[in-house]
Amino acid sequence: MARCKEVWTLKLGILSAAVIGGLALPAQAAEFDLSGTATFTTDYIFRGLSNSDENPAVQASLDATYGMFYAGIWGSNTDFGDGIEIDYYAGIAPTWQSFTFDIAGLYYTFPGATGIDYFELKTGVSWTGGAWTLGANNYWSPDNFGLGINSNATEGSVSYEFNGKLFNYFSPSVSALIGYQSYEAILPDYTYWNAGLTLGFMDNWSADIRYWDTSYNDAQCITNIGRPGACDARVVGTVSASF
Repeated sequence: MARCKEVWTLKLGILSAAVIGGLALPAQAAEFDLSGTATFTTDYIFRGLSNSDENPAVQASLDATYGMFYAGIWGSNTDFGDGIEIDYYAGIAPTWQSFTFDIAGLYYTFPGATGIDYFELKTGVSWTGGAWTLGANNYWSPDNFGLGINSNATEGSVSYEFNGKLFNYFSPSVSALIGYQSYEAILPDYTYWNAGLTLGFMDNWSADIRYWDTSYNDAQCITNIGRPGACDARVVGTVSASF
């Protein structure tokens, strides 16, 4: 319990500082914007683990933004519940110079399943300088997957966007991420990472090829997600359209 209180106190401190910083920013004209995405991926990977039993997934999102505030809904086929996951999120993303802060609540739901819906608090910051973007995010849950335990995932990411067009058609960028998922009890902690190439084309389309891996062995993978192969290294292809 002491660890839980310390983590929660840290989150509240980050949240308060970010909100105060956001309120101190110069006032800007806010505009309401509605957008969405449609995605096909060869495997639904969540923090290095396959949530679609290593099968393809179709995903979609709808997002609304107003100034620094945002909210949205995201869905995918999955291996849990009735085979559907629907997530809801809302947050605030104030900017200061080259930094963007992000504080949000995420609620993961699995229709048809009982007792596995759960909430996460996200706190993060990203920095953009020229073609480079660096990011750090933290996700904390008081009741991970309905198991009655708190969990914490910390991620660091880097991306680089190339100038010009590849074959006069594609806008290439490369990115990588490393994360550490920890649990209060029951489940084993693990590290996960990815690296990949993204090609943007036709203004609102993108194709991504990405390598994923985790530090789990087969026994640890079975303990966490029930299948030995769900945590293995793999290459995932994804095609997305935004509107």
